[in-house]
Amino acid sequence: MANETKNNLLVATSKGLAVYQRMGNRWKFDTMHFLGMPVSVAKEDPRNGHWWVCLAHKHWGPKVHYSINQGETWREVPSPKYPTGVEIKPGLPATLKYIWTLEMGNADRPGEIWIGTEPGGLFHGKDHEHFELNESLWNHPSRIEHWFGGGRNHPGIHSIVVDPRDSQRVFIGVSCAGVFETQNGGKSWIVRNRGLKADFLPNPHVEVGQDPHMVLQCKHQPNVFWQQNHCGIFRSTDYAQSWMEVTDSTGVTKYGFALAIDEYNANKAWVIPATSDDKRVAVNGALAVYYTDNGGRTWTDYRDGLPQTHCFDIVLRHALAKDHDTMAFGTNIGNLFISEDAGKSWQALNHHLPTIYSVSFA
Repeated sequence: MANETKNNLLVATSKGLAVYQRMGNRWKFDTMHFLGMPVSVAKEDPRNGHWWVCLAHKHWGPKVHYSINQGETWREVPSPKYPTGVEIKPGLPATLKYIWTLEMGNADRPGEIWIGTEPGGLFHGKDHEHFELNESLWNHPSRIEHWFGGGRNHPGIHSIVVDPRDSQRVFIGVSCAGVFETQNGGKSWIVRNRGLKADFLPNPHVEVGQDPHMVLQCKHQPNVFWQQNHCGIFRSTDYAQSWMEVTDSTGVTKYGFALAIDEYNANKAWVIPATSDDKRVAVNGALAVYYTDNGGRTWTDYRDGLPQTHCFDIVLRHALAKDHDTMAFGTNIGNLFISEDAGKSWQALNHHLPTIYSVSFA
């Protein structure tokens, strides 16, 4: 299923889940689900085709739903819950604030799902119904003193990478803390931040305190990882043991959130930069997708079909997706774009959606 061309586009917004369908050579709006509800992330389980949606209900808190029939009906499952007595810091009880992402396990573990949350807890489930806090990561000696919120009150686990060759090896990205790896299914965790820098800290090269915005692994060349960081684009060719900065020479791509990579060619990556953490708007009032096919040594900007004047859009970390040569991204002010030529040219699907949190093909 994962290798098939995908004909649905799941767009998670602040007012519900919008679904678009490929109709011949065009994409058209199909259905809206959870109307009025903030949807933090939506994605398909490649093992069985189920659609998963995480809500960020302002009154009832985060909720988790899945559908076995492409949204015709939905089943709610119990949300991750921090155990009684668990504290973010001494005297501050831990409660679920937000679900940043969820990631499915490999085919050899058909029920496995990992969920990344704020305030920095990683949850793990084996049966689609029950999720338990990974206490080894929560009790990591760096967490209380060196993890902190990046633009939010508490740390958030936003990137989860399950190694396609080994289900025991999982990598996570934490804002702000950095990249961590487990080699034993979550029993223990290793910091993987060598080569990163955090310009916003007194010591930019601290072991823990880095701010990856998005972390991805190349599926068919899995020794190669990429990350769009708060302070540049970084790439690893040694299984995330160390990182090298590959920001473009002008520095335009230093700051941004979204990242896409090719699943076969580890030299290919796409980013959509923004102007600095204090402004968070499109660079020079124009939207552009930057692309490299040589591991970041050089970058090309693609602008065809994208607004180039008076543009304030940015693309949030989960709102850029790729499926073969089809790409899509959505912006914080509700613009949705599609490309059928690997990002070279773009067409607008909608200019009037709510804030777009995530985009994924299904």
